[in-house]
Amino acid sequence: MLEEKIFNDYKEAMKNKDTLKSSVLSFLRASLMNAAIEKKKKSLLDFDVITVIRRQIKERQDSIEQFQKGNRQDLADKESKELEILKSYLPAELSSDEIKKIIEETILSTGASGIKDMGKVMREVTAKIAGRADGKLVSDLVRDRLTKPL
Repeated sequence: MLEEKIFNDYKEAMKNKDTLKSSVLSFLRASLMNAAIEKKKKSLLDFDVITVIRRQIKERQDSIEQFQKGNRQDLADKESKELEILKSYLPAELSSDEIKKIIEETILSTGASGIKDMGKVMREVTAKIAGRADGKLVSDLVRDRLTKPL
C-alpha cells in the first residue's frame, strides 16, 4: 500500500537525516491522517492517498507561482524540490494519446453526442483513469472532443 510506503520512506529519511524529505513526508502523513479521520477509517485506499498527494502538489504549484511573482526564487526552488518528492509517489501519468483513446472508447460506450453529455463522459473517464492524469487536462480533452464532430 502507498500509505505504508510513505511511512517507511519517512522513517528512512529520518534515519538518513534528510530534513527536506522528512519534513515533506511528515506533512503528507499528517494530511493523510486528517483524511482518514474525515472518512472515519483507520487507513486510506491508494486512490484516496493519491487524491491527498495531488492536493498537496497543487498547493506547491500555486506557491511556486506566487514566489516567482514575488521574486523569491530561493523559496520557489525549495517548493520545486518538495514537489518532486511528492510526484515520486504518484503512478505513471498517461500520455495525451492514451487519454484520447479512453475518451473515444467512453463516448462510444455511453452514446454521448454532444457537450450536454460531458458529465456522463467525465464520470466514466475519471473512473477509468483513476488518478493517472490531471483532471483539468482530461476535462479539456473531453470538452474538445464533444464540441467537435468527427
